[in-house]
Amino acid sequence: MKLSPRLLWICCFLLLATCRNAGNTEGKVTIATSANMQYAMKALAKRFTDNTGIPCELIVNSSGKLTAQIREGAPYDIFVAANMQYPMEIDRQGLAEAPPALYAEGQLVLWTIREGVEPSVEALASDEVAHIALANPRTAPYGKAALECLRHQNLLPVVSDKLVYGESISQTNQFILSGSAEMGFTAMAVVLSPQMKGKGRWILIPREWHSPIEQGVVLLKKEKGPGKGAAMFYDFLLSQEAGEILVNYGYSVDE
Repeated sequence: MKLSPRLLWICCFLLLATCRNAGNTEGKVTIATSANMQYAMKALAKRFTDNTGIPCELIVNSSGKLTAQIREGAPYDIFVAANMQYPMEIDRQGLAEAPPALYAEGQLVLWTIREGVEPSVEALASDEVAHIALANPRTAPYGKAALECLRHQNLLPVVSDKLVYGESISQTNQFILSGSAEMGFTAMAVVLSPQMKGKGRWILIPREWHSPIEQGVVLLKKEKGPGKGAAMFYDFLLSQEAGEILVNYGYSVDE
């Protein structure tokens, strides 16, 4: 029996679709990730998908906003936060499969792309710096760490009128990259990412100037239980392989 060109095309399409989905029996993993992790998470998700064939969808926002979305029923599989506080809140409210785990410790940096401006905490009080970008400390742990840094150095009363708040690290980065702010606080993972590496100049903020940025992950509760793909990604994030990627982005991980 000779197939018509149209029927032959349909058969080929169905065969390709079947082959494409054969290695992905677990479906997509939806990952709610804090903005400081957006570049590292892209690398992690790619490695996971290459290893398993399971695709990942990334939802990027501040940890506080993602927490609010999860409380409201957002259909995420995993929450990768910029601190332990928000995942612990999710667990206390009965929205987690198990207590959160620490996957990395982040590092805070002061960054500028302005020509002729050298990043230093002391320079924040100078006349050449009119705007200082940081993430909203009420919803973004890196913004909270930035405020603690300024308090530690007794600079907050001096520079409070210069502070420009982004809703997340992503918006904060845009303030710095656009030149709207002469300097700003962000995550080391941002300035070390392939997308940003070599842009401007930055300095590392000493860890003793702010509380540790201990970052937590939690597997979210589902009506039918967590999907196997979500559980696999959770385990992957805590693995040595993922740890090596995180270290390359400036995070500290336990051996």
